[in-house]
Amino acid sequence: MSVLSDKSIRKLAIEELMISPFVDKQVRNGKISYGLSSFGYDARVADEFKIFHNVNSSIVDPKKFTSDNFVTKKSSEYIIIPPNSFALGTTVEVFKIPRDIMCIVVGKSTYARTGIIVNVTPIESEFFGTVTLEFSNTTPLPAKIYANEGVAQFLFLKGDQAPETSYADRKGKYMGQTGVTLPKV
Repeated sequence: MSVLSDKSIRKLAIEELMISPFVDKQVRNGKISYGLSSFGYDARVADEFKIFHNVNSSIVDPKKFTSDNFVTKKSSEYIIIPPNSFALGTTVEVFKIPRDIMCIVVGKSTYARTGIIVNVTPIESEFFGTVTLEFSNTTPLPAKIYANEGVAQFLFLKGDQAPETSYADRKGKYMGQTGVTLPKV
């Protein structure tokens, strides 16, 4: 298994539409960087978020999840996550992962250095859709997440061969998702 370089990512993004829209270089200009990097792709978070709240004193249950646990916010600039709280967002980019590739998503160090953790998650072979991102504010202070800027790096790993069964083959529950998608069982 090997990590794909910028050359391989670019080729797959252009020829197989692995990332769309695809930004062929790192974009900074006063923004948290996004776009193609040496061995990954820095994805952006879109402008819609679901922020946890506990006005109903509910219990978070992944098997019986309710949208009552969230407040939905749309902002073209940023949202604020309350202290010691959590929010969901989604990528601007749509991903179409090839059969012999898997992806690992890791948070960007700019956010990590401010106490914002982006959950590490795998994206399996032949997944298609936007990716729901999870943000934890581990600080005792309110924290900003900037819409349409970089939040996580996607690392693409090429398997030694295509898997016997892909995410698409087993009709993965998050296949084809668009926007912020809540937990499913």
